[in-house]
Amino acid sequence: MKFHKNYPHHFSVILLALGMTQFIWSGLAQTTLATPIASTAQPYKIVKTTQIMGAGRIDYVYADNDGRVLYVPRGNQVLVFDLDTLNPIGAIPNASAHGVAVDPQSGHGFCSSNPVVMWDTKTLKTIKTINVQGGPDGILFEPATERIYVFSHRPPNATVINAKDGSIMGTIDLGGAPEQAASDGQGHLYVDLEDKNSIAVVDVNTLKVTAHYDLAGKGGRPAGLGMDVKNHILFAFCHNPATAVILNAINGKILATLPIGNGTDSGGFNPATMEAFSSQGDATLTIIKEKDPAGFEVEQTVQTKPRAKTCTLDTKNNRIVLIATEQSPKPAPAIITPAAPATTPSAPATTNAAPLAATTSAGVGQRGGWRGGGGGPGPLYIIVVGR
Repeated sequence: MKFHKNYPHHFSVILLALGMTQFIWSGLAQTTLATPIASTAQPYKIVKTTQIMGAGRIDYVYADNDGRVLYVPRGNQVLVFDLDTLNPIGAIPNASAHGVAVDPQSGHGFCSSNPVVMWDTKTLKTIKTINVQGGPDGILFEPATERIYVFSHRPPNATVINAKDGSIMGTIDLGGAPEQAASDGQGHLYVDLEDKNSIAVVDVNTLKVTAHYDLAGKGGRPAGLGMDVKNHILFAFCHNPATAVILNAINGKILATLPIGNGTDSGGFNPATMEAFSSQGDATLTIIKEKDPAGFEVEQTVQTKPRAKTCTLDTKNNRIVLIATEQSPKPAPAIITPAAPATTPSAPATTNAAPLAATTSAGVGQRGGWRGGGGGPGPLYIIVVGR
């Protein structure tokens, strides 16, 4: 091979160019690899909202992640939305309910009303209604037995329904007023008892309560409940004080307590991100990070919307969906101008008009609506929080 007389100079230039190219590609590779890490470290924020006018009170929101459907009970019907677009796709009529649960195996949906309404999740057509006792409130699908649990603050505290055919399997005395529940999928059901400041443990095969975990004064009036099934950890979200009490699900030992916002009404746990979350009526969403089975911290407090106190998890997108309502303002009362007095009045005029009724401000402490409101016309807000 014949070399040019300026070969050393040219060779140096080539080496320099190759080195710069390698540096550029190396930098691009590092940037590409770093992107997913940076994205997971981004804070939560509201990524999507929508609103629809209507009337009636609301309570729990429920995401059917297998069917990609969102259910929102409002007034005397259950509104149905596309979970990905939030577009309305239908409604379950004659269902004055608090919550919804779906069995993905049978494709049957149920709502906590009296009677309980059972429907086909593909057609949204009612299959049957099921008369139950008590006052249906919370509701849960238990996957190990493929049963629906309908919870009531008064006896019977839980009515258990076969999700395949809608038959009643039995009732359970939980020993208190239940709120939210969580299943480990391995035969155990855990239920917040709001008035007893404890968590009831239920054997789903025998339908018997096997234990009560006392919150030991660390938190009162538990409402929301999340569960890390893999590590057997419960997150009980409490009203008084506004605290997350974190327990070992096997023995009830309290592992930690952390502050949350005021007015919690539901919560959950996302195993994909190892985060528990609680929605509060004071317009906050608390995110708790499980660093390890013994280490927990409040990762973030997200500002949402007043009264957005119930939530559900979109497992496909790792997003939390909340709902809230506002009551449309009432028309201002007419102003009556007194007539001008006569030229020669015979006596002083008297006024017998009743005083205007005092207005009440909206509250966050009552379930299913606003204090003083009657579930009248107003917008329903669907709020999606994600990264």
